Order: sequence, then structure tokens, then C-alpha cells
Amino acid sequence: MKKLHLFVFRSYAGPLVMTFFIAMFILVMQFLWRYVDDLVGKGLEWTVLVELLFYASLQVVPMALPLAILLAALMTFGNLGENYELTALKAAGVSLPRIMKPLIVLTVVISGLAYAFSNNVLPVANLKLVSILHGIRETRLELDIKERVFYQGVDDFSIKVEEKDQESNLLKEVMIYDHRDRLAANSNVTMADSGRLQVSADKKHLMLTLFDGMTYDERISPEMNAKRSRQQRKDNSMYRVDRFAEQVAIMQLQGFDFSKTDENLFRGGDRMKNLSQLTHDLDSIRTERKVYVSSLEERSSATHFNRVPLARDQRLHAVDSALVVNADSVFYSLEANRRLLVAQNAIRSARDHKQVIDDQMRFIEREDVRVRRHLMEMHRKFTLSFACLIFFFIGAPLGAIIRKGGLGMPVVISIFFFIVYYVIDTMGVKFARDGVWHVYQGMWLSSVVLLPVGIFLTYKSATDSALLNADVYYATLRKLRARFFRK
Repeated sequence: MKKLHLFVFRSYAGPLVMTFFIAMFILVMQFLWRYVDDLVGKGLEWTVLVELLFYASLQVVPMALPLAILLAALMTFGNLGENYELTALKAAGVSLPRIMKPLIVLTVVISGLAYAFSNNVLPVANLKLVSILHGIRETRLELDIKERVFYQGVDDFSIKVEEKDQESNLLKEVMIYDHRDRLAANSNVTMADSGRLQVSADKKHLMLTLFDGMTYDERISPEMNAKRSRQQRKDNSMYRVDRFAEQVAIMQLQGFDFSKTDENLFRGGDRMKNLSQLTHDLDSIRTERKVYVSSLEERSSATHFNRVPLARDQRLHAVDSALVVNADSVFYSLEANRRLLVAQNAIRSARDHKQVIDDQMRFIEREDVRVRRHLMEMHRKFTLSFACLIFFFIGAPLGAIIRKGGLGMPVVISIFFFIVYYVIDTMGVKFARDGVWHVYQGMWLSSVVLLPVGIFLTYKSATDSALLNADVYYATLRKLRARFFRK
């Protein structure tokens, strides 16, 4: 039996590794397609891209691993059935559960490693990936000045060109507005017949060489500008004009080079924590929520009466004799204008009270969302491991039933089951996140739905059922057709 186990293990290990990396490649390509707009044109170094792909690969492991186990199990037992090796083993008295035994042990080990990965590696990978992506998003695009459009990509400057020569990189009819003087907008304008634009090697400075132009400079504070008359504004002494044959302008660039965002900004996210951190923070969030709830209960249970103005002797009599004053009788004993004032004050007080309660409810709802997200992450640590087991018990017996190896039929069936699992899981996660269902119900919905399928397929395969044997269905249809025509 040891040689048989080794044979089954070798038959399973190769497809498992192959399908895992194929699934990883497809999911990483999907990730790149999703963020292609943020990556193109940033001038990123290859080390940044390699680091990004590495952490992206770690992030897609929870989706790639169950799919790889399902496809590998289908391929392995499909090949065994197609080559009649599975039939020979059963004829020798070896049942299907005994053939599956070494792979069950291996899947259990993989499930344990998947939990360790989700709890220890995945939070760090998520933190690193978010930090890199945020830094890439903050990195600006390379200079792309379009014709007859003001370019705002350089801080404190607006650049416009009428025409660009793509071959010589020559800019014609250049106009530059300098907005570094915040007090006087558009007070410095440079116009040139032509120019050349280039970025320094360190991407920290923009060097613009201008030819045959002039600079109009007007540095006047708002106070002086308000006091001047129209005639004074026409006086050439209030501004300065410089003409030049060639001028080199150096402007400082910010944000054109990549820098990773500080990871501490994202460390508080629920997906960046392991199980112990989630448990600790969940207790803190629930304690904070109890404070909001207790404060809201005090405000809601308190009875607020609008104070009705009474005479001094009435107040003294009420205090001395502990007189209980009927609010309705006191209200209707007032004059009409006083009753209107009291009613307006009561309405204003009720509105203020309602606004305070609404603010408290928003805080409580925010804490509820945080509680649900932390609980979802805690359950997600275990759903990955359980999904690996479920997909194995779906793929192995299904491969033994259909008896088709290779990448044809197994890929189709694997994609079908994975899409079903993904759709159900997405629906359950949405219901759990929105508070429609309990968190455990939404997070374990896909596992609860597919677990009976795995049990059913394992039972049918162990009993040599003709569940997916096409010949059986064809024979049944032929019998029904013959019976129908006889009638």
C-alpha cells in the first residue's frame, strides 16, 4: 500500500503545482488589468514592479489555492479512470477512500498551511501592497503637454503651447503663467516664440529653454491694486517687461518620483491584522460602541419638559409644598402669544435633541461596520482552509466518475464549480458586510452550499454510481422513446 500511496501522491503533486501557478498567473494578470491605468506612464523602476507583482501574487493565493486543488484532483483521478488504473485498483480490492487516503492527508496539511498563511503572511502582504499602490497612485504621470491646452501638471505653473514638433521636440508659441505669488494671480506671464522642454535625470527639476520671448511681471499687493486708478494702471512704471533671446527656466517638480507610502497609515485596516490583533481590536471597538450606546440610552430615556414661566410666588409654593404642576393646565392658562413662544421653544428643543440622537446613531453605525469587518476577517482565516477540503472532495470523486483527464473537461468543470463558489461567496460577504445576515452566516454560506455537493459526489463515486455516465442516460432515453412510440 505504501507504493500505491506514493504512486497516487506523485500523480497528484505534478498537476497541483502546475495548476496552482497557472491560476496564480491568471489572477495576477487580472490584478494588472485592474490597475493598469495607475501603472502606465509612471516611469517606475523594475524593482518596484517586481515588488508589486510579488505582493500581488501573495494576495491572490486564497483564490488560486482552492481552484488548483479542485483542478488537480479532477485531472489526477480523471487520468486514473481514463487509463483504467482506477478500475484495476478497485478490481484488486482497493476502495476509492483508501486510494484517496494519502491525498486527504496532504489536503489537510495544505489546509493547515493555508490557515497559517492567511493569519501570518496575508496581512503583511496586504499592508505592503496597499502601501505600494498608494505610492504609485500619488506618483504623477510623465509630462504630456498637449497642443492649445493649459497643462497643470507642474505645481504653481500653467503651460500652454500652440504646436509641438514630435521629431525635434520643439515647442512653438509657448505661454507660461507663474502662480507662485498667491497674492496677485496671473501677475507673471512669459511668452516665447519657441522652446524645448526636458526633465532632469533625477526627475526633480523641469528645464525649459525658451527662445525669442518676453516676460511680463506685475507684483502688486491687493491693497495697492485696490487704491490705483485706471490711469495709474496704464502707467508702464507699475509693471516690468523683460525681453530675451534665450532663457533657461528651471522649475522644481514634486511627485514625479515614486516613494512608498508610510505603512502606518494603513496598519489599522482590518485586512492588515492577524487573528490575535483582530480579537484585541474587536474588544476595543465593542467597548467604544457600548459607550455610545449608553450615552444614547441616557439621552433617549431622559424626559425633557419645556420650562413654563411662572410667577415667583407660584415657584416658591411649588418648591415648598412639592406641588405637582399639570403642564397642560399651566400651558393653556398662558396668553396666546406666550403659548406660541413656548411651543416654538419646545419644537426647537425637540429638533436639537433629535439631531444629537442622529449623530450618536451615526457613530454607533460606524462602529457596527467596523465590528462586522473585523468579524469577517476572523472568519475568512478559516474559510480558505475549509474551501480547500471541500474542493478536494468535489474534484477527486468527480474525476473518478467522469474518467476524463487532461486539461479539457476538468478545466470546464473546475471553472463552473469555482464560479458557483465565487458568486455564492460574494453574495454572502455582501450580506454580512451590510448587516443583512449575521457575519458567520454570510462568510460560511458558500461552504455550507458546496459541502453537501462534495459529500454526495464522494458517496456516488465510492458506490460506483453511473451519475455522469452518458451511456446510461442515452439508454434511458432510448427506452422512453421506444415506450412512447409503442403507445
